[in-house]
Amino acid sequence: MSVGVIRRGFFPVVCLVWLTACGTDSSSTGGLPNPFRLTPDSATTGSIASAWPTEEQAKPARLMPSDPNDDLSLGKENFREGNYGIAERYFRKAVESGPKDAEAWLGLAAAYDRLRRFDLADRAYEEVIKIGGPTAEILNNQGYSYMLRGQFNRAREILVAARTKDPANPYIENNIALLDESARKHKSVR
Repeated sequence: MSVGVIRRGFFPVVCLVWLTACGTDSSSTGGLPNPFRLTPDSATTGSIASAWPTEEQAKPARLMPSDPNDDLSLGKENFREGNYGIAERYFRKAVESGPKDAEAWLGLAAAYDRLRRFDLADRAYEEVIKIGGPTAEILNNQGYSYMLRGQFNRAREILVAARTKDPANPYIENNIALLDESARKHKSVR
């Protein structure tokens, strides 16, 4: 066997070993999340993650909830996958078993928004506001709900209130920009 054949066979093997060592998970970025992926909030609110992770995003994320089969976790998972009807069922079960769980109510409202059941979404937003008050996150989601309906004036009113509570929140700013674009085109967000 000639030296050229050995070298030609050796080079691809070295390249393969090198490529398998190049991971694409968060460990290759020092534990930082991928800033270009959609987050659960973005699925809910239509906002896009910033190109630079915030201090909160840079903290190591808990990958699995303590009980990955609880209704809230299953609702979130199905919502992220676009299974809004299934997500609605899990969120509804979560609020039935924990009627004071603001996160479950907010997920239920978002699922109803995606199912275009705005009457039920409004009731869920009322409940979550009773529990947690009108936080920036809740108002941001509610403003997005009104964008989905094409009610741009009401959406702006609520998003401005959200921005007043958290002026540096990039998700709120992204939703206001989306609102401006939708209003210019006279189309609701889909």
